[in-house]
Amino acid sequence: MKFRTKLIITFLTVFILPLVLAAIAFFAIGNFLLRDAAQSHGLMISDYAAISENIDSIGEATDEIYDQLKICYEENPYCFEDKDFLNRMNEEASQNFSYLLVRKDDSVYYTGNREGTDKILEKLPDYGFGEEEIQEGAGYYYNDVKKLVKQLDFQFQDGSQGSIFVITRITSDFSRNLLVDMFLAIVVILLITSFILTQWIHKSVFLPINKLNLAMQKIADGNFEYTLDSKDKNEIGELYRNYEDMRLRLKESAEEKIQNEKQNRELVSNISHDLKTPITAIKGYVEGIMDGVADTPEKMEKYIKTIYNKANDMNRLINELTYYSGINSNRIPYNFHRINVSEFFGDCVEEVGLDLESKNIKLNYSNLVDPDTRIIADPEQLKKVINNIIGNSIKYMDKKEGVIDIRLLDEVDSIRVEIEDNGKGIAAKDLGKIFERFYRTDASRNSTKGGSGIGLSIVKKIVEDHGGYIWATSKEGEGTCLHFVIRKYREVNVNE
Repeated sequence: MKFRTKLIITFLTVFILPLVLAAIAFFAIGNFLLRDAAQSHGLMISDYAAISENIDSIGEATDEIYDQLKICYEENPYCFEDKDFLNRMNEEASQNFSYLLVRKDDSVYYTGNREGTDKILEKLPDYGFGEEEIQEGAGYYYNDVKKLVKQLDFQFQDGSQGSIFVITRITSDFSRNLLVDMFLAIVVILLITSFILTQWIHKSVFLPINKLNLAMQKIADGNFEYTLDSKDKNEIGELYRNYEDMRLRLKESAEEKIQNEKQNRELVSNISHDLKTPITAIKGYVEGIMDGVADTPEKMEKYIKTIYNKANDMNRLINELTYYSGINSNRIPYNFHRINVSEFFGDCVEEVGLDLESKNIKLNYSNLVDPDTRIIADPEQLKKVINNIIGNSIKYMDKKEGVIDIRLLDEVDSIRVEIEDNGKGIAAKDLGKIFERFYRTDASRNSTKGGSGIGLSIVKKIVEDHGGYIWATSKEGEGTCLHFVIRKYREVNVNE
């Protein structure tokens, strides 16, 4: 659930829930007060509004009953002796907190509320007391018992003096009790509402945020294994998912950093080892020259040539390290051009052919690509790819008559280059790893075949930066073939 929805629900809850609970409390308290009135005062009241009536409104209701009695008396002077009539009138009066009391001389002839009568009987005015006011419908209010009394005098058939009283309970106590009880009820309602909302907000907002805070502390401590899972589609769920993305990226970055540090240490170790070999050889031959071992022109020439070759090996290793530094930071200087495939590979074959011939390795070249086929490439970097692959083939050539085949194949939208040798091949377990940085199949690291282990990773990087891809196939003992694919360049027709 989104925060916006929660805010709307919170607003409605704060607004509606107290109203609903207050209404329930009003009817519950009102019902209790009415039952209490019925039990305490013998008043049967069905209208909830009566509990908040003031003396004016109750007085008006009492006047109506009094007027009805007066009319009945005028029509039938002996109607007050009929107890069935009195019962009907009393039932009607009870709806307004009132009851009837008929006094005959000094005794009670009829009462609608025995308990109430006992409390007020002695207070009632005598027959004919304030007769003129009574005739006008005036009433008396007894504050101590909170009763409003209206009196109508008449004569019984036997000549006895009679008075009928309409006695009404003033409900100020009800109103006061109602206000007090409703105040307490509203306080309780607000406490309940606040508690419910607090628990809901705590569970749906603060608890998830506390979990996120704990997770961020774990990240700060370098612990990238603390996960936060949430299937919610609200802001908290999005926050959790963003945290998970961040955690995975940081974990990947940390692991990559550790891996890079390990690889850098390996590189330093490999380069150190590989530099040590030519340096040792150079040092040995220089000492031989200094000690006069090379005492003939032939020996001297051999020593100087060896020193030169070893210096070249050192230069190659240093250049490879420099190039690796650029590839590792994505700073390889590319200079792309549209180049003709046949012309470019023809020049490369001619260039490497002389070197292979001096090493007694046969070079076969076949071109099945249209002579006009062009690609977008950096000639210098693409030449480095070919030289590195052929250099690897030379390094691991174990046959007396070595053979290297270079084939150009047409694949509709792309060209495929295959460079195959008949060397010792690569074991199946190593084939999937040869493009990894620093991976070396020659674990023994002999001086003739040692290397930094980054040659093929550089090849892979250059091919991929050209928008292509590379892979290898090999059979151990028979040879290895490296394949790489680069898309053709095609002129865009204006009509297209």
